[in-house]
Amino acid sequence: MGGFFGVASKEDCIFDLFFGTDYHSHLGTRRAGMAVYDKEEGFNRAIHNIENAPFRTKFDKDVNTMHGNLGIGCISDYEPQPLTVRSHHGTYVITTVGKINNKEAIVEELFQNGHGHFLEMSGGDINATELVAAVINQRDNLIEGLQHAQELIEGSMTILLLTPKGIYAARDRYGRTPVTIGKKENACCVSFESFAYLNLGYTPERELGPGEIAIVTPEGVKSLVAPGKDMKICTFLWIYYGYPSSSYEGISVEKMRYNCGAMLAKRDDARPDIVAGVPDSGTAHAIGYANESGIPFSRPFIKYTPTWPRSFMPTIQSQRNLIAKMKLIPVHDLIKDRSLLLIDDSIVRGTQLRETTEFLYQSGAKEVHIRPACPPLLFGCKYLNFSRSTSEMELIARRVIEEMEGENKYPNLSVYADPESTEYKEMLERIRVKLNFTSLRYHRLDDMIESVGIDKCKLCTYCWDGRE
Repeated sequence: MGGFFGVASKEDCIFDLFFGTDYHSHLGTRRAGMAVYDKEEGFNRAIHNIENAPFRTKFDKDVNTMHGNLGIGCISDYEPQPLTVRSHHGTYVITTVGKINNKEAIVEELFQNGHGHFLEMSGGDINATELVAAVINQRDNLIEGLQHAQELIEGSMTILLLTPKGIYAARDRYGRTPVTIGKKENACCVSFESFAYLNLGYTPERELGPGEIAIVTPEGVKSLVAPGKDMKICTFLWIYYGYPSSSYEGISVEKMRYNCGAMLAKRDDARPDIVAGVPDSGTAHAIGYANESGIPFSRPFIKYTPTWPRSFMPTIQSQRNLIAKMKLIPVHDLIKDRSLLLIDDSIVRGTQLRETTEFLYQSGAKEVHIRPACPPLLFGCKYLNFSRSTSEMELIARRVIEEMEGENKYPNLSVYADPESTEYKEMLERIRVKLNFTSLRYHRLDDMIESVGIDKCKLCTYCWDGRE
């Protein structure tokens, strides 16, 4: 995934930039960077690897050496950024969040149009942010370049450009990711997460609309390209990726998760002894379930985080599973001889949740009922780099469907997205048996949408129903 934060101030902005960027650390685990502009010193930039240490630790020394009244920072789960670019537009710094599905076609087009080269990253891939800069540079000015990038890129792309004039912010064409503006005396900020600026003294100004391009200066925010009418913001932001204290399109993440859990409870007939959330993303959903059902909320296991921050998560899946297991410490007095109902944000591969379930049985649990806070994942995301999965067949729902249908078949997946169908019910039972749950009931798509409270036509639900 990834996140960003930018500051335009009449004073030195590095303090706000440092902490505002750090507040996005839950969105990425590989790279991070900051860049500032000072009228006397020009541009200054730092990029660090954050795989084995948190953002604050890696950038602590940079805070003492970087100065400027304009700055942008990012947390990146993939490519190193932000990048400093010198072109016919002058020098600027760029950071992006999104996914480019037609990367090779764009590269070939740029080669044909005379673009010289790209620097390859490890593994031969091209830095997506560098590619976006190359697209922008095909036009006569930055605004036209940003529009061109939004039109050309298939997938999604939200962009921040740091220039001596201010910070250009371009939300992706269908608003799949958020861009929010905060304001205080003598300064404005632009942020992925709306909570990131609250403790820095900013108050919410507004959110950019889908495809909107604006420039952020110390004086305020000015729209340069009006927002489009169509929006497809990612629903998974509320389910999992968004921080609890954030809000998108005016909808609180924490409140949505309470709604989500309550809707799950209304359709459930299980009567466990306690309700618990798989820490941390399932906790709010579980509170909502407990409040609605009257079944006590409890914490039968605690996530140990002092020396296991999210940044320390290896890219190899087997290692990630092991570390995720090591983080969970049981509270045996709350587990032994109890019937537990667990709510997790989702089931992707199922590996970690199966191990969690076994760990609870070994700790003395009588029953473990599982309630994912979203429907079965049937499709890999086409629009955001949400998962490290390289194939849709890594999804447990798709593996089970293949078992039911046979290999090399192209099943009608719509019937597996319908909670009333026979195929759906058989799929759930097979998943339940495979993962050793006492019972399994997923959140329904219609209930999940109602939990958000936004018209379905404005939400992206592709990973659950395959609808563009």
